[in-house]
Amino acid sequence: MTTSKIKKIIPASAVLLMMFLTACTTVDLSVRENKKAPSESTASTQSPTSSASTPPATTAKGRGAYYQDDGPGDQVPEGLMNVPDAIPKIEPFAKGPSKPYTVLDRTYTPITDYRPFIQRGVGSWYGKKFHGQRTASGEIYDMYKMTAAHPILPIPSYARVTNIRNGKQVIVRINDRGPFLASRIIDLSYTAAFKLGYVNDGSAELQVERLLPDEIARLTSEGGAQQTAANATEDDAISRLSANTNGTRVGQEGSGFYLQLGAYSQAQNAQAALERLKPTWPTDLPLPSVTQNQGLFRLHSGPFTSREEATKAARQLQTSAQINTSIVQK
Repeated sequence: MTTSKIKKIIPASAVLLMMFLTACTTVDLSVRENKKAPSESTASTQSPTSSASTPPATTAKGRGAYYQDDGPGDQVPEGLMNVPDAIPKIEPFAKGPSKPYTVLDRTYTPITDYRPFIQRGVGSWYGKKFHGQRTASGEIYDMYKMTAAHPILPIPSYARVTNIRNGKQVIVRINDRGPFLASRIIDLSYTAAFKLGYVNDGSAELQVERLLPDEIARLTSEGGAQQTAANATEDDAISRLSANTNGTRVGQEGSGFYLQLGAYSQAQNAQAALERLKPTWPTDLPLPSVTQNQGLFRLHSGPFTSREEATKAARQLQTSAQINTSIVQK
């Protein structure tokens, strides 16, 4: 199933179009709105006796009911706050969900490379109405796992999602498509939204940051796990390329947080990208430099003393120069 809910009736022609696309791409593109009904209050409905790790009970139908009978399951497991985040690993992209597709007269082109990606906007969640149904990846949706749907991030891939209001963060696995409303950027599973603290509100302002292979390697190393690069066809091929600097100056980095603006198999390509960035680069941010790591030449700006400082710089780049970055830690 897709991962967006919508408040209007879909024309029959749109339904037929989406059924056709499903057959072509293996992505089920039926559309759904993914927040509560307009009559529902955004105030917390959690029972005073509920603990921080116990989800609220299902809201009754009628005023305050979840839109189209979606919402928490009838038998919500306890201790969802203790469910571990998704464990990032490097996986090959699924072919079907990687193809361009059209929903409600809008065409989406999924990302099929390792470019940085940071996005900020309103996110929502989906629950029991789609629990047990097939996602765009072909996997069965489990609302109690740490997954999410995104219109263009690779399937599968991993993202760090931050609730801007309270600073809470989770890591989710992208395995579904949606939402398809212009006002929404991502749909999280029920558990992921619960851990971020907005399950009662239906939506929240979120930041979505894609995890790239180098940070996945760092995270798995810190967790005592080995990087599962055996399945990473594209990344493996890139990392095995022989380096040819052709006179490009390659620097060394210390510890801290960095903005990554790209990763290249050839040093001269990284240097060319740096030259393109220089004319519009904000003077109050560290000028990017080329560094080499794991067989790739990476374009980094930093270091920053904290992830919060790096995130602020990433937002500044988005606003002032329309440059998307990811944040890596050394």
